[in-house]
Formats: sequence, C-alpha cells, structure tokens
Amino acid sequence: MSGSTTSSERAFVLGLDGVPWRLIEQWSDEGILPNFARMREAGASGTLDSTRPPTTPLAWPSIATGVWPDKHGIYGFQNLSSEYSHEMYTSRDLAQPALWDQLGPAHVGNVPMTYPAREIDGTMVTGMMTPSTDREFTHPPELQAEIDSRIPNYEISLDYPEYADRPDDFEDAVDDVLAKRRDLMEIQMDRAGDDWQLFFFVYTAPDRFQHLIWDMDRLRAHYAQLDEILGDVMAYTDAHDADLYVVSDHGFGPIEGLVYVNRILEQEGYLFRREDEGTRGALASLGISRDAITGALNRVGITEETLVQSLPRRLVDSVAEQIPGDHALYDVDYDRTVAFVHDTGNCYINDTERFDSGIVSPSEVPEIKADLRAAFESATDDDGDPLLVVHDGDDLFPTDEGSPDLVVCGRGVYESRSGMATEVRGETGTYDASHRNDGIVLCRGPSIASGATLRGARVVDIAPTLLHGIGEPVPDNADGRVLFDAFDDESAPSATKVERTTVGRVESDEAVDEDFDDVADRLKGLGYME
Repeated sequence: MSGSTTSSERAFVLGLDGVPWRLIEQWSDEGILPNFARMREAGASGTLDSTRPPTTPLAWPSIATGVWPDKHGIYGFQNLSSEYSHEMYTSRDLAQPALWDQLGPAHVGNVPMTYPAREIDGTMVTGMMTPSTDREFTHPPELQAEIDSRIPNYEISLDYPEYADRPDDFEDAVDDVLAKRRDLMEIQMDRAGDDWQLFFFVYTAPDRFQHLIWDMDRLRAHYAQLDEILGDVMAYTDAHDADLYVVSDHGFGPIEGLVYVNRILEQEGYLFRREDEGTRGALASLGISRDAITGALNRVGITEETLVQSLPRRLVDSVAEQIPGDHALYDVDYDRTVAFVHDTGNCYINDTERFDSGIVSPSEVPEIKADLRAAFESATDDDGDPLLVVHDGDDLFPTDEGSPDLVVCGRGVYESRSGMATEVRGETGTYDASHRNDGIVLCRGPSIASGATLRGARVVDIAPTLLHGIGEPVPDNADGRVLFDAFDDESAPSATKVERTTVGRVESDEAVDEDFDDVADRLKGLGYME
C-alpha cells in the first residue's frame, strides 16, 4: 500500500482478549497463522502495553476511549463504596465517551463492560458482565429475538468451575462459544450492510481458554481458529475499504504460584480480621454458612436474586456481613485496619476522608503508603526474588483522588490475589496461566504502512490512532497518542495535523438493579474474584 495518498473513512476493531505477542510472532513466522502473517507483512504491528493491573475491566475501556481508568472511571470488576460494600461495575460507570459514542453508525459486539446496552446509532450486543441472556442485552431490543432465532442457546460465557478437571470437554465448550460468536458477528455484519463507520467486536475465548489450559498443542489449534476469523474480517474490511485494528487487552503467560496480598498486610499488622463473636461467630459455630442459608431459601422458592432485587442494597450488605462465607471484605475489622486490598490488586489505605470507619488521618497517608510498598516488595520466593510489583496509584491515576493508593501485581510467574488466606503463597490449583502486560496490535488498511514495526504502543493509543486514521478529531483529554509510525509516509493521516475536539463527561444517575451472582461465579471460576 506504499504511496497511497488516501485514507479510510471507517474502521474495524477486532479484539482478541488475552492474546500475547510472543505466540502471534512465533506462529505467524512458522506459517501456522497465515492471516496474522499477512497482517504483519501488509501492515504495522507490535506489542501493546496494557493497564496496571493488566485486566479486562480496565483495559478494554481504555482501548475504546483512549484514556486511563482515572478518566474512564472503571478500576476493576467491583466498585468499592465508602461503607466497604461492593457492586459490579457496569457500562453506566464509563465516564469517558467510547468510540461508538463518537462514531456512527457503529456496531459493537461482545465488548466487556458494555452491559447494559447503550442506545447508539447502530447495534450493540453486550459481553462480559452481562448477567444472562434472560436479560435485555442488545440494542435495539428486537435484535435479541434475531439472535435467539439464528443462534440457539447463545451464551455470554461458560460456567468455568464445571470444567475444572475436564480439559477435553472444556475445549469443546470453548470451540462452541467461539463458533456462536462468529455467528453473532455475521448477524451484526448483515445488519450493518454498507452503512457503517465503526465495527468493534471482541472474542474473549482465548483469555478464558488460556486461564485453564496452557498447552501449546491445544493453543495452536485454538489460535488457528482465531486466524480463520481474522481472514474473514480482513476480507470484510477490504470489501469496505476500512482500516483494521487487531488488538488484545493484555498478554498471557504461565503461572506457578499465587500471592495473597491481604495476608502480607495481616502479618505486618496493617489488617485485622473480624473476630468470631456476635452474630457472625454464633452462626459459624452452628455450622450456618451462606450456602446453607441460600439452600434453605431455595427449597421454599426464595432465591438470592429475589432477595437482592427486593431488598435495599444496604440491608443486603448488612445481612451478608453476618453470614460466614466467601466475603473477603466482610472478614476485615475496619475499626483496626490500616489498609486492605480489594478486587485485582487495588490497595486502599483506610483513611478517615475516604471511608466511613477510617482510622488513618489523610496527613499520614504518604508515610503509610511508603511503608506498605516496602512491605509488599519485601515478599520474596525461595530464591529471594520479589513476588510482587507495586505501583503508586497517584502515578497511575493522577486525575482521580478516589483511585487506589497502590496497585499490587504479581511478578513473573506469580499472580496476586486479594482473598483472605492463612499463608502468603498458595498453589494455582486449576489455573494454568494468567495475564501479562504485553498484548498485541496489528493494523492494516488504505493508509497503513507495509511491514512497519510499532514500538511503545499502549492500549490508550488505539482510539486516537483510529480516529485520526479515518479523519476524525481526537478528544482533547485523551491520554493516548496517535501512532504515526503506523501510517504510510505519503498517506493523508501521515501528512495531516491531529485535530482535537472537546468531549463531555458521560453522566448516568440510572442505577443497574441486577443480580450479578452468575457473573460473580464465572469470575471466581477464572480466578478474577475470591
């Protein structure tokens, strides 16, 4: 495509959740992935640096908006309140306009963190965090009936614990999900016709597969299917003279151990557990657990869903505090606790301004933060190598005073976990692999340079590059930059100055009153939640 003076007016983002550059590079070089090889030869490609932590709920919104979490507003799977309760993040929490809010017609499929569906110029089928297909998960609503008709038993995700010790069945189930997702993409392509400006479709199957199976033979077979899907999308974008961006939200690699970061805080005297006294202790002594209570309710026809939807959130939390079970937050005595870790590595200092039962003066936060960082970084393996990498929340999220104080990530083959444990280190159990920082970016289109190497690309750079590439303005508060190395020297985007525009903050007071228990179970099955 050298010498092109044209640019496209439309773009397609093909998202492949959790795909690492190392495997794409190796298998495209070996001829196993011919379409990925074509993308590298005829376009620009390289690694794509993720968010910190490198997780789905932070990274996909950053790809779609061009800003870090302090501006788009999503820091994990669960939002932490001043009362130490938590609820699932949803699309209502996305504060920065996404690409599909700026471009249209747009067709958005299976993108994580898009539930509930927004009303956009085009179509939307929500992805990860959708409670179930029994809910309204499409825009327009009638698209759901078409999906039901053309894709019987369409699933948002799998019940991962069910496949913990059944790798062959799990592989078959993932293949089935992947096939149905391809069918969904075809439905949205049919709906789009020739009148579209943006297509944004994500396949989450590789991430889910790799968490439980890190076997190169099985992975090659799975990636060969991804390569076929890429071939279809390349033909589609060629037919519509569109730019194509193939991206992953983070990379992947094997893990050998878990690190329970709240246990480190407990050992160092920063965190205290609730003592087994009062109602919670009495229930525990009688052998009454969350499962026992919900089982009894189910036998008389009362489900957790009914309770959660019928009772005020504060009442539900207060009851949960008294019931022994899998509640990491509710096992902490906040009247004595200085700091705790919530969700995926988000460490909060229990200060009096942020939390209702805070015990730390804001003036003490900098000193305590430094001490906490030293405590985390002092945790080592048997060879004396650090188990964790610690980031300062003020550096990662400078525009939001409510962001985590520290972000604690596993180092190398170790993964951090926030659950309450009796030991700092634990076995991985059924989990074979987990997230790494380096994902992928490959782009190809009318103005993209052939065989170019992209260096230093970050997830926040995708949206600005895509917008500039199709002649649209870039939000003036974008954290990302335009990757000019991707464009042919004589193309229109290469020779054009970046136009800026002001975008408003997306405000939503509408609450999402849903039962996310099934979502929580799926996240636990992947190790995302305790």
